[in-house]
Amino acid sequence: MTDTDPAAPPAVPGTDRAGAFDPGTLMGRMGLRLVEVSPERTVATMPVVGNTQPFGLLHGGATAVLVETLGSYAAQAHAGPDRRAVGIELSVTHHRSAAAGVVTGTATPLHRGGTLATYEVIVVDGSGRRVATGRLTCMLLAARA
Repeated sequence: MTDTDPAAPPAVPGTDRAGAFDPGTLMGRMGLRLVEVSPERTVATMPVVGNTQPFGLLHGGATAVLVETLGSYAAQAHAGPDRRAVGIELSVTHHRSAAAGVVTGTATPLHRGGTLATYEVIVVDGSGRRVATGRLTCMLLAARA
């Protein structure tokens, strides 16, 4: 997403030039921003503030949204325009808490096949400390007509 032509459309559907999602979507309401999208590496950020549980720490469900979003975008990039990626299994292990700043997730492939794609997503805090490790498996289906 390094498009510099102001007249060009956004590089990723549903996002603006800065990688922000439409505010009417879950990702937009949570403040996710896509930084990079490819089948080999997909990166996004998410603010901690506004995505916390009642005790002021990053909500595990918010981390799961980040993991599923990154894995889905990476799997869709792998699938190509004639297919669609749908998540079928999600897991997240939480290693430490985050109470402020921004977390960054990076998805890399564990398996990219013809019918399934599995991505590992590492989530780190602003100091680069691992907050969570997630995994998403997507089934690759024929696109609807």
